[in-house]
Amino acid sequence: MQENDGRRAGEVDPKLLEILVCPLTKATLEWHPERRELVSRPARLAYPVRDGVPIMLPGEARALDPDE
Repeated sequence: MQENDGRRAGEVDPKLLEILVCPLTKATLEWHPERRELVSRPARLAYPVRDGVPIMLPGEARALDPDE
């Protein structure tokens, strides 16, 4: 399934990825498409992306495992 701008449904807009930062640390985020998460290494959190929308709430984020 494709959206109008060429992205597949559920993917994050690359322009949005350029401006998003971790709400806790203000650090840049890493996009992990296989898990559909935005990862903040300094905060040790992974923010979920649901239907292409990043959920940037620390309470919704998953804590990274020590080996991540």
